[in-house]
Amino acid sequence: MLHKLFTRIFILLLTFVSYLPFWVLYILSDFLFFILYYILKYRKKVVDDNLAACFPHKTVDERNLIAKHFFAYLSDLIIESIKMISISADEAKKRFAIINPELLENYVNKGRNIIVVAGHYGNWEMANVVGFVTDKKKLVIYKPLTNKLFEDFLNGVRSKFSAIMVPMKMVMRTLVKLRDEPTISFFLSDQTPVSHEANYFTKFLNQNTAVFLGVEKIAKTTNGVVVFCKVTPIKRGYYHCEFITLIEEPKLTSEFEITQTHIRYLEKIIEDKPHYWLWSHKRWKF
Repeated sequence: MLHKLFTRIFILLLTFVSYLPFWVLYILSDFLFFILYYILKYRKKVVDDNLAACFPHKTVDERNLIAKHFFAYLSDLIIESIKMISISADEAKKRFAIINPELLENYVNKGRNIIVVAGHYGNWEMANVVGFVTDKKKLVIYKPLTNKLFEDFLNGVRSKFSAIMVPMKMVMRTLVKLRDEPTISFFLSDQTPVSHEANYFTKFLNQNTAVFLGVEKIAKTTNGVVVFCKVTPIKRGYYHCEFITLIEEPKLTSEFEITQTHIRYLEKIIEDKPHYWLWSHKRWKF
């Protein structure tokens, strides 16, 4: 009971903060960066170890600069994610501009399913604005949390722009139910499988990395077009999203071709501007 009480208080606090204007939130973000980076040194060793392993060719000073910029962006990302609780549809669309919505619309008008792939890069939470692109069913695939009360709260926020939240293990069952209509399914491709589900490894950012095969399996099963959601930060609080078709005919691909294609695409984006990726995550657990 005490745990639920703390969760409810935390949710109320987040909701209150979300109603603050952006200029106030970014002042909070600057303060949060100071606390995380200089005082708490939040997961600094994890970030430093990840950067050293991924970019051995860079100098220590170069990696330290990436780390500092990452923590500054992480603070913005936390604040912007909180703002998503109360942000209006018009404000969200203004701040997360979709460059080519017609690409998705053209595929669904042809009756094609779409598998949209992204990474923990830029503000992936704000990518929920993609829900405005089409009135077809939009599924957001997620990893369930241990705190169900907070999970329900997050799912409510993430589904506010007409998305349907689907736990990872329910994806195929949900798609079978919706087989008579085109759907758009959203995956974050850089999540870490648990050890017993780590069936495929590839080189990613200079490290042997376990990768989920869900995108490939679902694309081939549903004949879904694989599209990458390329999120580009423009300035503080503003993003562009461009859809890039990676695989148009998944059933014609060889084994692991789809997986390799979307992993390599994300890798290139991270290498170009690394501080927008989630370096504090323990991506390489085994």
